[in-house]
Amino acid sequence: MLAAHVCLGVADARSEGCPTARDEISTDRPDVTNSSIVVPAGSLQIENGINVSANQQARALDGTNTRLRLGVAPCFELLLDLPTYNASLRGQGASGFSDAAPALKWQISPLPGKVDFSAVMGIALPTGSERISGKGAQPYVQFPWSWELKDGWGLSGMFTEFIRPAAPTVRTVTETTFVVEKKLTDKASVFLEYVGDYPAGSVSSQIINSGGSYRLTPLQQIDLHFAFGLNRNSTTYAIGVGYSLRLDGLFSRKRY
Repeated sequence: MLAAHVCLGVADARSEGCPTARDEISTDRPDVTNSSIVVPAGSLQIENGINVSANQQARALDGTNTRLRLGVAPCFELLLDLPTYNASLRGQGASGFSDAAPALKWQISPLPGKVDFSAVMGIALPTGSERISGKGAQPYVQFPWSWELKDGWGLSGMFTEFIRPAAPTVRTVTETTFVVEKKLTDKASVFLEYVGDYPAGSVSSQIINSGGSYRLTPLQQIDLHFAFGLNRNSTTYAIGVGYSLRLDGLFSRKRY
């Protein structure tokens, strides 16, 4: 509560540089790297997706991958990952729901034309199947960043540390991502992404993810992505599509 109070106070003091309802939708999907830009204050963003994936032993379907993002103050949002159902389509894969995961996100550096940076603190609550999500509560910290370059090019990335206190062996996993993005038009963009997961004392998994997004309106987006693994410990392939929507002006008529 103290950390949230401090974040809210600092964010309010810097509200002139924070996203507003006049800005177009900016989502945490379809790439693994989340947006470094928060949802405008007074807005609710609903991001959804569905994936088909395969590894050496099984093929699976998971959905909907729903994330709710609520702007509660300038430069500050609450987010909630709802449980996703994982269905084994073939092979020896597990079926069941993932954990619900609430989090706080603070956009620290709203500097147009420069590097944007955010900090996220969240926790996966033990609400789902242990075969899908593992045992116990699993906190994490995350730092997404982005840098807008010239001619529609951009770079972004993310560092995440997952902590699994109840795991019998691997108790921490470090994830790093790096993205090159290109805006093709005012509405369409494509990306190429590297994602590496590095469990402490175990073998890493690494994938290349690619795809694109298209804004149907300033507040609606559709997307798709395709990923493939770089080593035997990774997902063989994953294909997904998604739809996102932002609703503005929930708290009052005031436009921040």
